[in-house]
Amino acid sequence: MKLRNKVAIITGGSSGIGEATAQLFASQGANVVIADLNEEKTKLVIQSFKQQGLQIEGIVCDVSNELDVKRLIDQTIKIYGKIDILFNNAGSILPKKLQDITMKEWDSVFNVNVKSMFLTVKYAMEHLKRSRGSIINMASMTGVVGQQNNPAYSATKGAVVAFTKAMAIDLAPNQVRVNAISPAGVYTPLLEEWIQRHEDPDKARESQDQSHMLGRTATPGEIANIVLFLASNDSSFITGENIVADGGATIGYAAGPKPEWNHVSK
Repeated sequence: MKLRNKVAIITGGSSGIGEATAQLFASQGANVVIADLNEEKTKLVIQSFKQQGLQIEGIVCDVSNELDVKRLIDQTIKIYGKIDILFNNAGSILPKKLQDITMKEWDSVFNVNVKSMFLTVKYAMEHLKRSRGSIINMASMTGVVGQQNNPAYSATKGAVVAFTKAMAIDLAPNQVRVNAISPAGVYTPLLEEWIQRHEDPDKARESQDQSHMLGRTATPGEIANIVLFLASNDSSFITGENIVADGGATIGYAAGPKPEWNHVSK
């Protein structure tokens, strides 16, 4: 088992990539703490995992709220006494043209996607130093190449990539590794919700798939495998990196126009 006796916090862990990662981590011997704002979903996920014999705890937490994040870290230490892995996965999207975005919406997406990482790293940092741990931040392809009519989300994910590299520099002397992952489309409940809002969901789904050079959209499990790699000793000499796991979507820009570029990661 690659994570035997490790303690991992996963934000946004009750669905999508977070849920898949929580299950994978626990199956690899980790003690997992899911932090999620949705209490009902969290309870259902925890119940399902425990029925499988997996060691997972759930803490209801607004990751953009400082007091909630402090409580998350304190409760994790109270239960397990340490933190080895921090997977900052929680996020929200805002696919709107700039002129249509309100200040409240702009602030909200930055609070969830960027401020949350500032808070979790800030309050988990000393514990991660002691364990020589690993931080994995969820970025996005949109933070690497941008995206049409999605400036706020793209800006937050670009900030995540830069934050990751800066923290990798600062924490390297303490042997804490900090890396990011930038998916393109991933079939999660959030993506399915976006697809169903279209007039022709089947066409939207096909468009989503064909926007990747591999002709399909990733599964949450495929991204979870990369998170596991970055959390484990398999990546012991990797820090400050942003792994673009996009099925060739970014190189697709060079190959020519695609039907519709609207990737949703989580």
